[in-house]
Amino acid sequence: MHSRDHRQYGRDTLKSRYQAVRHYTEALASNLTPEDQCVQSMPDASPAKWHRAHTTWFFEEFLLRPHLTGYQSPDGAFRYLFNSYYEQVGPRHPRPQRGLLTRPSADQVGAYRAHVDRHVEDLLDNLTDDLGSTLELGLQHEQQHQELIVTDILHAFAQSPLAPALHLGWQEVGDPAEATMLAFDGGRFNFGIQPEASFAFDNETPCHEALLAPYKLADRLVRNIDYLAFIQDGGYRMPSLWMADGWTALQQHGWAAPLYWRHDDQDGWQQMGPGGLSPMVWDAPVRHISWYEADAYARWRDARLPTELEWEAAAPDPRMQNVADRVWQWTGSAYLPYPRFRPQAGAIGEYNGKFMINQMVLRGGSCATPPGHARLTYRNFFPPDARWQFSGLRLAADS
Repeated sequence: MHSRDHRQYGRDTLKSRYQAVRHYTEALASNLTPEDQCVQSMPDASPAKWHRAHTTWFFEEFLLRPHLTGYQSPDGAFRYLFNSYYEQVGPRHPRPQRGLLTRPSADQVGAYRAHVDRHVEDLLDNLTDDLGSTLELGLQHEQQHQELIVTDILHAFAQSPLAPALHLGWQEVGDPAEATMLAFDGGRFNFGIQPEASFAFDNETPCHEALLAPYKLADRLVRNIDYLAFIQDGGYRMPSLWMADGWTALQQHGWAAPLYWRHDDQDGWQQMGPGGLSPMVWDAPVRHISWYEADAYARWRDARLPTELEWEAAAPDPRMQNVADRVWQWTGSAYLPYPRFRPQAGAIGEYNGKFMINQMVLRGGSCATPPGHARLTYRNFFPPDARWQFSGLRLAADS
């Protein structure tokens, strides 16, 4: 990962930040029952209890084990149960079977978190730059899992006929304004994390120069009402709009609308969200669509998805709306390394680099992204058929 000069924060500031991030995870989980925390509704999702434990394992594995003399885990099995994909750490419990882990209980996971927290805070009394860098990586990693707690439990709750809410009172935010295509000049631009930044994931590095042709980019996101027109025009029945793999996925899964849209004669269109099932807010950004759906919609509009570099170059423009707001935005860019990218040595180097294949980049942020976590250089990535994230789009075109 990439971080600089954690001495600027000071020990007390880092300790406060650590406590705040860890508390936010527990606040999210506080709305869930122990039964809620154990459910795994699909192989790509994980139980909330597992997210709480895995983020704790991360601090234990990369901070406490190598740097705190005499540290003892409360249970040696946790190293196997809560490793995610770090081959260099050792074997791990199969991802699709995380929902079968009824033990340890949610309360025992809470005790595990408290145990690790006490030892991390002790370690911070002797903070070094290397430890500060690892700590910050762990906090950023936990914020990613905070977002996954929301998206994964939303998928699980959407399978229930009760359509329960994670956040009572959560409401969709709309924007009645029509999108306008803005013109952007081409030229040479610097992309990736800037030298003065205090933190970035390694996939945002190194900063590099690239040439862009002039292009156009919508100042607003595509809304539900816009996407409804695509549905009503038969967009899900026109193979000419779809990539071959996308058309196969559509037929295999029976896609006919975004993931959490519901329709019946009595209630009309509704949508599942963190607040449960509620009437459709037509001016809100369309969400929970795959890259295939975003790409097909853009073709239907005689437009295209922006490249991730076009998105990044335009994002600071004050005319742009919803840059890092309600939904992550699919781009037309495959998730690949930047020029001269080198993963970090050791197991931490497995964090991003080995996934740079068969995935597409999303930019921005979403309503599930923890405050202060996203930045304009942030590169989110998912397979093109993924729909359970808060993923939407804005349109682009050539000038």
